[in-house]
Amino acid sequence: MAAAGLLWQGCTVPSTTASQLAVPTLHRAARIEDALHQLVERRLRRTGWQPNIVAYAGYGAPGWARVLCRVLLSRPDRRQGRLEKVRGWRSFATLPAKHVEVTIEAGDGVHTARADRSGFVDTMVKANFAPGWASVRLRVADAEPVEALVRVIDPEVRLGILSDIDDTVMVTALPRPMLAAWNTFVLDEHARTAVPGMAVLYERLVTAHPGSPVFYLSTGAWNVAPTLTRFLSRHLYPAGPLLLTDWGPTADRWFRSGREHKRATLARLAAEFPDVRWLLIGDDGQHDPEIYREFAAAHPENVAGVAIRRLSPTQSVLAGSLPVPNDRPSSAGPVGQKWLSAPDGAGLWKLLRDAGLV
Repeated sequence: MAAAGLLWQGCTVPSTTASQLAVPTLHRAARIEDALHQLVERRLRRTGWQPNIVAYAGYGAPGWARVLCRVLLSRPDRRQGRLEKVRGWRSFATLPAKHVEVTIEAGDGVHTARADRSGFVDTMVKANFAPGWASVRLRVADAEPVEALVRVIDPEVRLGILSDIDDTVMVTALPRPMLAAWNTFVLDEHARTAVPGMAVLYERLVTAHPGSPVFYLSTGAWNVAPTLTRFLSRHLYPAGPLLLTDWGPTADRWFRSGREHKRATLARLAAEFPDVRWLLIGDDGQHDPEIYREFAAAHPENVAGVAIRRLSPTQSVLAGSLPVPNDRPSSAGPVGQKWLSAPDGAGLWKLLRDAGLV
């Protein structure tokens, strides 16, 4: 999603364009989903269920913040915004509270936003926060307020780290459907394993570049954001905003496009932080090299380098792709840009260090 600039007291605040504000004609699948949700919502509200906010970490810069949350219906005894430990499938057994008004207290300002048809709030607000971690307070009627973290990036920062999640930091064996479904809907979160050496790699990167933000970009659904947050924390990955997507029907198609989500998010970050060069980290089991190559060609000034975790032959087959020869050259990107490939975090660290990126 490209971002336009809105001038607020001398600071450029990204905002949506006028064309993005136009209300599209909903796809038939979306209309069916809305009708089912409306039917279930009426019944649940009659039994006392009410809106509850699930907050996600956002990001911004001095002067503005992108606030992310979702409004769901829940029982009164669970309306505290807690990130409960649940088995995978339970994360998807939720019902959005559509078009609910959310009050956002950011710094000294108060703003309002309205949840979309999936219960999501994704909005830009004015907020005079200092660089580092800050928080905003989110409220809906008749519910306890919830705090949402915001990663505020210092204008002096010139390097950011953007990482894929599936098979880059966490072994998920995507996109093979049966294994993906098992990992997502059945496995307990403690049964998931971290990719060797990647947490140490990320910690070394943020130590070498103080103040550099870490963003986690995935085609995964927002439903699993609490699970992913706990996983990253438990395995000592640096804290950072999750940039996920909605798995349901969209305004114009049956399902969202994961690749388009990644492309749009990268373009948005380039527009919001034009002076930041990103170290893009992914794996070769899905479409990361292709997406990163496209972005690097379109925005060479915003790419510091690309580090690809090379899957083993077995992992490649499980992920639904052909094994990649180990002797493939690492410079697979646009001319003049550093493209590195190794099977684990330790190997990538050595290559990044030798390439002068740390």
